[in-house]
Amino acid sequence: MPVRLILNADDFGLTPGINRAIGELNSAGVLTSATLMANGPAFEDAVAIAHAHPTLGVGCHIVLTDGVPVLPPEFVPSLLGSDGKSFRTSLVDFMQALIRGHVRQEDVTREATAQIQKLQHAGIQVTHLDTHKHTHLFPAIARPLLDIADNTSIRAIRNPFEPNWSRALNQGSVFRNIVLKLIANLRPQFEASLSLHQARVLTTDGTLAISATGQLNATTLAEILATLPPVGTYELCCHPGYSDPDLDRVNTRLRVHRNIEREALLHEISRILSQVNAPSLIHYGDLTASS
Repeated sequence: MPVRLILNADDFGLTPGINRAIGELNSAGVLTSATLMANGPAFEDAVAIAHAHPTLGVGCHIVLTDGVPVLPPEFVPSLLGSDGKSFRTSLVDFMQALIRGHVRQEDVTREATAQIQKLQHAGIQVTHLDTHKHTHLFPAIARPLLDIADNTSIRAIRNPFEPNWSRALNQGSVFRNIVLKLIANLRPQFEASLSLHQARVLTTDGTLAISATGQLNATTLAEILATLPPVGTYELCCHPGYSDPDLDRVNTRLRVHRNIEREALLHEISRILSQVNAPSLIHYGDLTASS
């Protein structure tokens, strides 16, 4: 069996331009999956696009940083920033709050469950879970999310760690690569938490292009695809879209680069699929169906 590849776009529901790109890429056969933000400003538009693209696997992009919670703020006080209404906007602030014990697991459980249920009530069959800014790297977030997945029969979750062979490509900045190397030390705790669910919740062998976030272009994507092992199952995390006035109005560091990622996927995925022993493209629903 050739290596299996899940091509997943994050931030589905953030803007109509991102939603449009995801629909177009799925129609072109170069995107298999997307994770939908329950608190995204373009949520309803994303739901309509998801329903119009039945081959697109749709997961829940659990948001615990940036934006506002789905639940009333008083239900999740430990997740909020200084204004008492919105999530913390800085991942560093969120990490510090976790380390200090200021983020309560019951708040994570309540808000994540509400986000999942919002998708389900909109008719989305949730294929998997992941998190905005990969916050489930941290055991205090991974543990409740794995419990929620198990309890709601969502049978897959993103492996938030990039494989060593992919990180060795050094596609990100020096600082980002150092941070990812340090964060990799958390992987045994993630795997230990996953093992408690006795294969009821599955994952991949790793997620590609985390280090290349903000630098994923045709060249870096081609390098990743050329280095794929002959076997295994991997997710490639990407952020395609259209840079437009709607994107200018939201909090994101990825703007013009979303156009670059969109073009890279169209060119490089089409190219590799034409080759002998091309990877098999799946989404998370296919992963669990074959388990």
